[in-house]
Amino acid sequence: MSDSFTTTVLNITTGTAETVTDLTRACEEFLTRTAPGRDGLLNVFVPHATAGIAVLETGAGSDDDLLAALHHLLPADDRWQHRHGSPGHGRDHVLPALVPPHATLPVIGGQLELGTWQSVCLVDTNISNPNRQVRLSFLS
Repeated sequence: MSDSFTTTVLNITTGTAETVTDLTRACEEFLTRTAPGRDGLLNVFVPHATAGIAVLETGAGSDDDLLAALHHLLPADDRWQHRHGSPGHGRDHVLPALVPPHATLPVIGGQLELGTWQSVCLVDTNISNPNRQVRLSFLS
C-alpha cells in the first residue's frame, strides 16, 4: 500500500477486570514512525464486539468514573438476552453502541491533535476476553 495509508496492530492484554487502557503513547509512537511532519487522520479501531474506543481524560478519576457510569447504565446481571460467557456478559455486547469501536483524530505535522487533558483509550468491560487487538491507521 502507498505511504498515504499505513496500518499497524497493537496487541493489548486487559486482564480480568473492567479497564480503560490509555493508548495515547502507542498512537504517538506509531505516528512518529509513519507520519513525520505530515498532516492526516489517525483512525483507531478495535475489531471486537465487546470493546470500544474513547477520548477522555485519564489519571484524575475520569476513567474510573466512565467504568462506574457504564456499570450503572449496563449492569452485569441476568436482564440481557445475550447470555453466554460470564454473568451479565450480554451488557458487554451493548457497550459499543455507547462507546464506539473507533475514533478518527486529526494529525497535524505528524503530531496527534488532542486537547490538553485528552487521551485515546481502549474501554473493555468484558472480563472473559483479556486479549484485544487495536488497529491504528494513518491516512494522509
